[in-house]
Amino acid sequence: MDSATQIVIDGQQAFGMINALLWTLLRTGALLMAAPLIGTRAVSVRVRVIIAGALSMALTPLLPAPPAQIVFDAATVLNVARELAVGASMGFMLRLAFEAGAMAGELVSQGTGLAFAQMSDPLRGVNSGVVGQWFYLAFGLLFFTFNGHLAMVSLLVDSYKSLPIGHSLPDVAAMLEVAPVFFTQILRASVSLALPVMVAMLAVNLAFGVLGRAAPALNPIQLGLPTALLLGLFLLALLAGELGPPVQRIFNLSFDAARNITS
Repeated sequence: MDSATQIVIDGQQAFGMINALLWTLLRTGALLMAAPLIGTRAVSVRVRVIIAGALSMALTPLLPAPPAQIVFDAATVLNVARELAVGASMGFMLRLAFEAGAMAGELVSQGTGLAFAQMSDPLRGVNSGVVGQWFYLAFGLLFFTFNGHLAMVSLLVDSYKSLPIGHSLPDVAAMLEVAPVFFTQILRASVSLALPVMVAMLAVNLAFGVLGRAAPALNPIQLGLPTALLLGLFLLALLAGELGPPVQRIFNLSFDAARNITS
């Protein structure tokens, strides 16, 4: 084999590798852009692109072969849109699990009197309560503690096995039903997570309300707010040691919902 033929063969192999990498980068990049923690404003777009590119290069040899060549036609455009939609949908399912923690924090802050303590949240890009941000950060720490980042990579690999690149979605109607069902589960999980503190603070507020009717001279308003605040912080400290099992169940629900998108 002469040198010219060898150069042509090496060039074809290089273009084939680039083709496979670009197809893998679509779903991987969309997943990371919508995923929690990595897809937030606290991580710059350049860093997210670097992580997506490195992950795509590591996963490309392990995945089924993508389409042999890129042709600018309607089928290619639909395949690109499908890859982006699948990756973003899986990342959105994982992010909803973190929003359950933020919602639980907002519910707790309403009862403890900390709802007025609002500050800019760099992770979510909005103004939220400090308790909600604390729950969000706690979910992030537990996510890495439970090896959620490794489970996310495994989820991405399994999605390519169940839905290879270039194949049509098995059931679009079933895919569209995943988000509403999972959203109701997230609402139920967030309320269940904040319910013990909410009930305790409701009992405290009712007690001070009865005290205000029975003995107005004691000025229960001035006594109630610091008491509710101290008791709320104490209950949060107790709840911090019990967050593991319920948060893990929420993560399991999110991964199951993300897996149902491609199954």
